Amino acid sequence: MVKISDLRLREVVNIVDGRRLGPIKDIDIDLAEGRIAALVLAVPGSRLMGFWGREDEIIVPWEKIVRIGVDVILVEIGPPYEDRREFSAGGYLR
Repeated sequence: MVKISDLRLREVVNIVDGRRLGPIKDIDIDLAEGRIAALVLAVPGSRLMGFWGREDEIIVPWEKIVRIGVDVILVEIGPPYEDRREFSAGGYLR
């Protein structure tokens, strides 16, 4: 069994292009189903206005997680996450 606090320590890597997507910022839980619905990732360096700036987030649906390893979480999501648009493969930016 994996604790949520342990998940937050793992690096998230996209297997489509090998990019590091950033740290896990939060976890979206579906209370009706009693399961994790998605991982919320902080986009590194996304604050435009420093302290007052809003940080972008990448939402990775649970279905897009390929493998949870000892020190890395592999996900399969298609670009363009750098374009700040909805992912064609199911993940999206908030």
